[in-house]
Amino acid sequence: MRLDKFLKVSRIIKRRTVANEACDTEHVTVNGRRAKASYDVKEGDVIEITFGQRTLKIRVLNVKEHTLKADAASLYEVIS
Repeated sequence: MRLDKFLKVSRIIKRRTVANEACDTEHVTVNGRRAKASYDVKEGDVIEITFGQRTLKIRVLNVKEHTLKADAASLYEVIS
Protein backbone atom coordinates (compact mmCIF):
# COMPACT_ATOMS: atom_id res chain seq x y z
CA MET A 1 0.00 0.00 0.00
CA ARG A 2 1.21 3.51 -0.77
CA LEU A 3 2.52 5.56 2.15
CA ASP A 4 0.01 8.40 1.71
CA LYS A 5 -2.89 5.93 1.62
CA PHE A 6 -1.62 4.11 4.74
CA LEU A 7 -1.42 7.40 6.67
CA LYS A 8 -5.04 8.12 5.70
CA VAL A 9 -6.43 4.60 6.34
CA SER A 10 -4.72 4.44 9.74
CA ARG A 11 -6.14 7.89 10.48
CA ILE A 12 -2.78 9.37 11.42
CA ILE A 13 -3.44 12.10 8.83
CA LYS A 14 -7.08 12.83 7.98
CA ARG A 15 -6.81 13.44 4.23
CA ARG A 16 -4.75 11.68 1.60
CA THR A 17 -3.88 14.96 -0.12
CA VAL A 18 -2.47 16.29 3.15
CA ALA A 19 -0.48 13.07 3.59
CA ASN A 20 0.82 13.43 0.04
CA GLU A 21 1.92 17.03 0.72
CA ALA A 22 3.65 15.98 3.97
CA CYS A 23 5.68 13.42 2.01
CA ASP A 24 6.51 15.93 -0.74
CA THR A 25 7.76 18.48 1.79
CA GLU A 26 9.99 15.85 3.44
CA HIS A 27 8.14 15.71 6.77
CA VAL A 28 7.89 11.90 6.59
CA THR A 29 10.72 9.37 6.88
CA VAL A 30 10.53 5.58 6.71
CA ASN A 31 13.28 3.53 8.35
CA GLY A 32 15.42 6.67 8.67
CA ARG A 33 15.15 7.71 5.00
CA ARG A 34 13.00 10.39 3.39
CA ALA A 35 10.05 8.75 1.71
CA LYS A 36 7.87 9.70 -1.22
CA ALA A 37 4.10 9.25 -1.12
CA SER A 38 4.45 6.30 -3.49
CA TYR A 39 6.65 4.30 -1.06
CA ASP A 40 5.27 0.77 -0.56
CA VAL A 41 4.56 0.35 3.18
CA LYS A 42 5.33 -3.06 4.69
CA GLU A 43 4.79 -4.56 8.15
CA GLY A 44 7.67 -3.68 10.46
CA ASP A 45 8.46 -0.33 8.82
CA VAL A 46 9.18 2.55 11.22
CA ILE A 47 7.54 5.79 10.08
CA GLU A 48 8.51 9.16 11.56
CA ILE A 49 6.26 12.16 10.91
CA THR A 50 7.09 15.74 11.88
CA PHE A 51 4.16 18.02 12.79
CA GLY A 52 5.80 21.39 13.42
CA GLN A 53 7.76 20.95 16.66
CA ARG A 54 6.20 17.55 17.43
CA THR A 55 7.49 14.27 16.02
CA LEU A 56 5.46 11.06 15.91
CA LYS A 57 7.28 7.75 15.50
CA ILE A 58 5.25 4.61 14.75
CA ARG A 59 5.85 0.97 13.78
CA VAL A 60 3.55 -0.59 11.18
CA LEU A 61 1.89 -3.72 12.56
CA ASN A 62 -0.63 -4.46 9.82
CA VAL A 63 -1.48 -3.18 6.35
CA LYS A 64 -5.16 -3.21 5.34
CA GLU A 65 -6.91 -1.50 2.43
CA HIS A 66 -9.95 -0.57 4.54
CA THR A 67 -10.55 -0.38 8.27
CA LEU A 68 -13.14 0.92 10.68
CA LYS A 69 -12.39 4.00 12.75
CA ALA A 70 -12.35 1.90 15.93
CA ASP A 71 -9.79 -0.53 14.44
CA ALA A 72 -7.51 2.07 12.85
CA ALA A 73 -5.15 2.23 15.85
CA SER A 74 -4.48 -1.52 15.57
CA LEU A 75 -2.57 -0.93 12.31
CA TYR A 76 0.38 0.67 14.14
CA GLU A 77 2.03 1.13 17.52
CA VAL A 78 3.41 4.45 18.76
CA ILE A 79 7.10 4.24 19.61
CA SER A 80 7.61 7.85 20.75
